[in-house]
Amino acid sequence: MTRRIMHIDLDAFFVSVEQALNPELKGKPVIVGGRPDRRGVVAAASYEARDFGLHSGMPLATANRLCPQAIFIEGSFPKYREASQKFMSILAEFSPYLEPVSLDEAFLDATGFESLYGSTHQMAVKIKQRVRDELRLCASIGIASVKVVAKVASDLSKPDGLLEVADGDERSFLSPLPIDKLPGIGKKTGRILKGWGINTIGELSVMPLSTLKSHLGASGELLHRFANGIDDREVEPPGAAKSISRETTFGLDTRDHLLLKATLRYLSERVGSQLRQKSRLTRCVALKLRYADFTTITRRHTLGQASNTDQAIFDTGLKILKKALIQEKQPVRLIGIGVSNLVEPGRQLDMLDSSTERVEKLNKTIDHIRNKYGFTAIQTGRTMRLKDIFPTDEEGYTLHTPSLSR
Repeated sequence: MTRRIMHIDLDAFFVSVEQALNPELKGKPVIVGGRPDRRGVVAAASYEARDFGLHSGMPLATANRLCPQAIFIEGSFPKYREASQKFMSILAEFSPYLEPVSLDEAFLDATGFESLYGSTHQMAVKIKQRVRDELRLCASIGIASVKVVAKVASDLSKPDGLLEVADGDERSFLSPLPIDKLPGIGKKTGRILKGWGINTIGELSVMPLSTLKSHLGASGELLHRFANGIDDREVEPPGAAKSISRETTFGLDTRDHLLLKATLRYLSERVGSQLRQKSRLTRCVALKLRYADFTTITRRHTLGQASNTDQAIFDTGLKILKKALIQEKQPVRLIGIGVSNLVEPGRQLDMLDSSTERVEKLNKTIDHIRNKYGFTAIQTGRTMRLKDIFPTDEEGYTLHTPSLSR
């Protein structure tokens, strides 16, 4: 049986969710990411805004200059997360073989299930219709025998399109396309290939494999396979989270140590809450700092004992922060905290020290109150400093971050 894989991608996701909730925004240039008078970048742009040259990752100030009539929205990650969950629930009803790639895109293995709808094409039409009817969002879908070709097809079908590549036509479909259409080719690799006179995927597909491997290593072999329409990756359900992190960009670069510590404490509490929600402990804490000149550092520390308490995460991050601030005198642009090397709960209790157990029980009680009354219902004295800086809602502080508050 020939594999039939779909790549389903929601168009201009953040913007589309905002337009679904407020139909008055439809047909207008809309930017999600923040206010134009504040630092940040475009997280999503409507197609009307893209006509002015706006795109994701562009500084908000630049976007405002190119399209001053655009409507700028700070955005709300909880709204997008809810829409994403509904989207994935719809897809799961068509096939159990579902692999979410991000909030707004996923691979779906339709092999063997298409007969329920007449054909794979008709199945895709039904998916698009349900997404439109139930979520008021548009989905673009690519269908092929392998994941990489399905992904390229969905990209080419945007917006609100459907493109199917017949089995056996993978290479001929890819061949005339520019190399930057192939997943895995970023700006750096693209410049290298174009420097060799390689401008299309077809030209890449016939390039000697030995040459690619010698210059690009293992990725060269993978790109050669992709360019030839070869991809044996299965559609796999998501595994357990390997890491959890939170970060935010300040509206103005800061040397204010109290503000940095308060923000670090809040981010640590958000990470700790999510860690406990997933019933995991961490063995490694990492601090991320980006300075005014965009130099970015990440420093990690391995814990002596796995933990999921806010205090352990914060204390570790704070030690790293203090050392970093001594070594670097530049103001800080971004701060983030993350945990990795996650493990299942289970440790031997220390009969002579019950403080850890008390802190764990306290965190569980605080989690319960926050789940019921909102994250900022209980705050530490340190995070109270943020109430005059960041707006709040039931989800907590809305931090200024290019990737939206999470």
